[in-house]
Amino acid sequence: MQNRNIAQVKAIERKNKERLLKLNPKLNDRGGIYFLLREDENGFKYAYIGQSKESNGILTRLAQHLSGYNQHIDLSLKKHKLYSEDNPYGWRVEFMNFPDSQLDEKEQYYIKQYALAGYQLRNVSLGGQSSGRNMINDTKPAKGYRDGVKYGRMSLAKELLHIIDLHLTVKLKEGKENNKVSQKALEKFWNLLKEMED
Repeated sequence: MQNRNIAQVKAIERKNKERLLKLNPKLNDRGGIYFLLREDENGFKYAYIGQSKESNGILTRLAQHLSGYNQHIDLSLKKHKLYSEDNPYGWRVEFMNFPDSQLDEKEQYYIKQYALAGYQLRNVSLGGQSSGRNMINDTKPAKGYRDGVKYGRMSLAKELLHIIDLHLTVKLKEGKENNKVSQKALEKFWNLLKEMED
């Protein structure tokens, strides 16, 4: 079973490498800095600059990004895909080979250069593999089940209030206007909507 899973992973990695080489035939599996670049339909430019050591290689690291789910760039690659004639807003791939000893310095240098050139960076830190990395983007905790439920309730409340405001009149049934239980039920209804909206 485990061998089959490893074989599947390797097959996906091989296909991803083929896709990347089709986009940039000069890509290699040596160490260096890679650049993922895209421009959207409004002219906004985005960049992600990463490093890959000689032991993992640029082509292999990029193939891992294409099948990964851990980093923001992995998800963006899934959403926007790679550049092609049919997908002019997809990610382009560039790279430069450097020895492992220069990777931290070069990654930090190019992250700064692309930021100064007006690119919106998808990097979380200023680069480098050291433990004291400077963060440049917020790393927000993942939303949990309770956050999702709360957001769903808020959305529902806003939508209901909007529909009521535009199209409905909410009032007690005829003959129940002076009934204390009915009055409390109507008050509870409005309070629930207001609570859900907050």
